[in-house]
Amino acid sequence: MNYIFPKLKVASENDEITSSKIIQLIDKLTEEINLEKDEFLYILNNITEKEITYLNKKAYDVKYKHYQNRVYLRGLIEISNHCKMGCKYCGINYKVKTIKRYRLTVDEILECCKSGYLLGYRTFVIQSGEDSYYTDELLVDMLKRIKEEMPDVRVTLSLGERSKESYQKLYDAGTDRYLLRHETASRRLYEYLHADFMSFDNRRECLSNLKEIGYQVGAGFMVGSPTQTNEDLVEDLVYLKELGPHMVGIGPYLCHEDTELKGNDSGTLSESLAMVALVRLILPKVLLPATTALGSLHTIGREKALKTGANIMMPNISPTENRALYEIYQNKICTTDTSNQCRNCIEGRIVGVGHVIDLGVGDHIDIERVTDNDR
Repeated sequence: MNYIFPKLKVASENDEITSSKIIQLIDKLTEEINLEKDEFLYILNNITEKEITYLNKKAYDVKYKHYQNRVYLRGLIEISNHCKMGCKYCGINYKVKTIKRYRLTVDEILECCKSGYLLGYRTFVIQSGEDSYYTDELLVDMLKRIKEEMPDVRVTLSLGERSKESYQKLYDAGTDRYLLRHETASRRLYEYLHADFMSFDNRRECLSNLKEIGYQVGAGFMVGSPTQTNEDLVEDLVYLKELGPHMVGIGPYLCHEDTELKGNDSGTLSESLAMVALVRLILPKVLLPATTALGSLHTIGREKALKTGANIMMPNISPTENRALYEIYQNKICTTDTSNQCRNCIEGRIVGVGHVIDLGVGDHIDIERVTDNDR
C-alpha cells in the first residue's frame, strides 16, 4: 500500500506531547477555528491510529449535530463511458482501447429516472465521461423532460468541464447541482496526473463559475494517488475551505492496469477516512458521500465512512448491462446488481450501522431552494 501518513506506516505511537498537540488541533477544528497550513501538515505527518480514532469520533459528532443519523440516497446513472480527456489514472480516458464504449439516449436516461423514482429516489446523479455527444440542446431536452414528469426531484449533473454559457443553460433548464471533482488542489500533482492539454486553472474556473451561477456545487479529490504528498493534501483542505462547496466526494486512488499509471499501489482506507473526517470538520454542514470507491477498497468501507462523517450514498440505477463498462477503476463493486438489489443492499448496510435512510431531496442544510418557476 502507498501510505502518505508516515506514522501509520510504521504503526508507531506518538509521544505524549505530540499526541496531545494533535488532539488540540482537532479540537480547534471542532470549534470551527481555522488552522494554518503548517498545523494541518503537523496532523498529517504525525497522526497515528490512536488520534485517528479521536478524529473520526469528532467528525461523526459534528455530522450528527447537523444531519443526525440520516443518510441521503441519490440514484446514480452512468450515461456514457466515452471521454475526450486524458486523466492518466482513469480507465475510460480516451487512450484506453480495451473497453467497449457505450452511451445512453435521452429516452434511456428517462427510463432510468422513472425506475429510480418508483424506488423512492428524489435525486438523480447523471454522470459520464466528457462526451461531446451530449450537447447543450440534447441535455436541455433531457432536463425538461425529467422535470416535467417528476417535478419534485433534484438533478445533479457530473459531465466535466464546460463553458460558463453551457453551465448557465443547463441551470436554467432545471439542473440543481453539479459535481466536478477538482481531483487535487496541487498544481504539480494535477499536471502529473493529467494530460498536457488539460488545465489546472480551467478546472478551478469551472468550479467558480458553477458557484457564481447558483448551483449546489460538488468538488472532491483522491487520496493516495502516485507521488501525492501530505503537502498536496493540505492544499486540498485549504482550497475546499476557500471554495466552500456544498458537497465533497473523497475516495482512494484505485489503480487501473490499462492506464499510464499501471503498477502503482492504491490508496488506503485509513487515510481516505481521515481525510473524510477532516473535511467534515472544516466544512461542518457539507454533504459527504460514502463513495463506491471506498466500498471497492474494503468490504465495509462505505459503512466506515458513515461512522466518520459521511451522509450520502449513491445506489446505481444505470442499465445493468452497462455498469461493468463504466470502469474508471478496476474491481468496482455492484456492477451486476439490478437497481432493486442495489437499493435493498444499500438500505441494509445503512441500517446495519445505526443510520436511517432519507428519501427526501437532500439539499445542503443552508440551501434556500430557488424553484424552477423562479429561475
